[in-house]
Amino acid sequence: MDVIRDSIEERANEMCKKKEEQRAAPIYPHSAAYASEHGEMAQYRASLQASLACKEATRQAISAHYGDNRLNTEAAVKEVLEQFGPERMQYILANTVLKKDHDGRISRDNKAWAKTIPMPEDGGDPRHSYVLVVDKVNPGLTDLFLKQARKVLQAPEKSSVLEKLKQEPPERRPAAPKKREPER
Repeated sequence: MDVIRDSIEERANEMCKKKEEQRAAPIYPHSAAYASEHGEMAQYRASLQASLACKEATRQAISAHYGDNRLNTEAAVKEVLEQFGPERMQYILANTVLKKDHDGRISRDNKAWAKTIPMPEDGGDPRHSYVLVVDKVNPGLTDLFLKQARKVLQAPEKSSVLEKLKQEPPERRPAAPKKREPER
């Protein structure tokens, strides 16, 4: 039984480590050709693998949280956000929207937002960015997912201002001068 328990623990630790590596892998900002020329293929591949995993996790989260003609966007977004962080999730969603710019099921607001997200160069090979499109999911559901993701990602900014206001001490007015009693 100890051997089985140890192997389960070891596998769980490996999965946690892999999850942490995916979350920590920065988005590589250059093309594969650039990475090859500059000896940075390991960083390029790590970024690509994490992006592919994020794309697949997004697809799976949408599928898993869709039922009875409803998408539980809060749970789906939370699942992907915890696993990959905001930067990679935004990158995958923006890339998807930019590649599906012609699709009327994606809102104008989400299309405008996608244009504001910096995208890594593709080195003249657009196939790279097409590999990272969330597909096999209705674009309308992707749009709902993105709407919730944007809401979640904007919420901390608003709450942090509220928290700062709560933490600031209230304005103190100078104390009214005490009345002096007449000397006797």
